[in-house]
Amino acid sequence: MSIQYQNQEWDGKKVIVGETPIQPEGPVKLLIGFHGADSTPENMLIYGNKLTVQNALMVYPEGPIDAGKGLWSWWEDGPRQKQAVARFVEFASGMVEASFRFLDQKYPGAEGQICLWGFSQGAAASLVYSLFGGHDIHRVASICGFLPEIPDEEPARPPIHILGIFGANDDVVPSFLADHALEEMKSRGHHLIARETGQRHEVNADNLKEVSEFFNS
Repeated sequence: MSIQYQNQEWDGKKVIVGETPIQPEGPVKLLIGFHGADSTPENMLIYGNKLTVQNALMVYPEGPIDAGKGLWSWWEDGPRQKQAVARFVEFASGMVEASFRFLDQKYPGAEGQICLWGFSQGAAASLVYSLFGGHDIHRVASICGFLPEIPDEEPARPPIHILGIFGANDDVVPSFLADHALEEMKSRGHHLIARETGQRHEVNADNLKEVSEFFNS
């Protein structure tokens, strides 16, 4: 599947936007991919370029937290993580709004469905935004994800379809943490597909195939 990419700057941050062949008369998936901690949108693009998601506008933003050496994260770890996560939600809301504006400029009147996916801290970002963000989410895919300390007040959300993939041999995000995060999402009434694999802390071809099928379903 051919994807055309371009660099954008939204709210002072670098964003890579990729377009599959778009049919604007049908719902367009606004597929936002969150990179891991201490990483870049280019690293997420490497994975995203192997997806086969139909009728999608792919958005890869740069995290707001400068981790040094040209690397970025979504929030800081530490004793004030809850407040840092809340700031991330505000930042991500701006990226979602910018995604809608970009879609409307290119395809006026097209309906956009927000879909989130990510790896590691980026997967956590996807789960967090689906709980606390200002937009209803269509689908979420988490690879090696977890939940950080989260804000206390959670707005009501309609049920979301969530795919969670995690590895029994992950030495960065242990499987019990990933499983706990997904069970927390399920306890909030969301529809969960959980996959424990034998993988380490990675994104592999099988993951990307399943993520593609999930977003196309």
